[in-house]
Amino acid sequence: MLLKMCFIFGQGKEHQKRIIVDVGHGGKDPGAIGINGIQEKDVVLAIGIEMIRLNKSIFGDVYDIYLTRYDDSFFTLSERINLAKSLRGDIFISLHCNSFYSDARGMEIFTFNSESKKVDYNTRTSIALGNEIIRESTHSINIANRGMKFANFQVLREMIRFCPAILIEVGFLNNPVEAVHFSGSSGITAIALAILSGISNHSKSE
Repeated sequence: MLLKMCFIFGQGKEHQKRIIVDVGHGGKDPGAIGINGIQEKDVVLAIGIEMIRLNKSIFGDVYDIYLTRYDDSFFTLSERINLAKSLRGDIFISLHCNSFYSDARGMEIFTFNSESKKVDYNTRTSIALGNEIIRESTHSINIANRGMKFANFQVLREMIRFCPAILIEVGFLNNPVEAVHFSGSSGITAIALAILSGISNHSKSE
């Protein structure tokens, strides 16, 4: 059913670079909860949907974008990973938000550091892609740069074998400034545009 939903909502153009956007949490799992009750699951879904819209309106529909959910539904981590594998994307991006203390702010991006030579290319490509997204975000919307990092997250550990894979923590929902930014449509558009611009910059450099 999840795969069927993605083919209904996805672009389905085989000649395009396919981007799988894993929209974190959903349904009974709200993820991080920030100021004024803003929920991670809602923020990342809005970003994913806006990426699809901007891909069509600004980037000339150059990418074939699929989300792992298109509404406030709950799917297990394994279900989302299996879907991403079956879609055979060229890039895997998992969207999340941070929550720590009110002064913490900024974007950080993770990938998996595998020692396998077989996936070494995907790891290097993930680092380059993540750096472009961070660079674009810090330049265009002045978000703080918390850097590229390595983590043993399941989505990264399993997806890096198939394609470049990154997990983006777009910002901190309990930071007063960033919570307001992600509560409005203009903030959602800005971060979605920065992510797509970073992908575009990286694609041009390959």
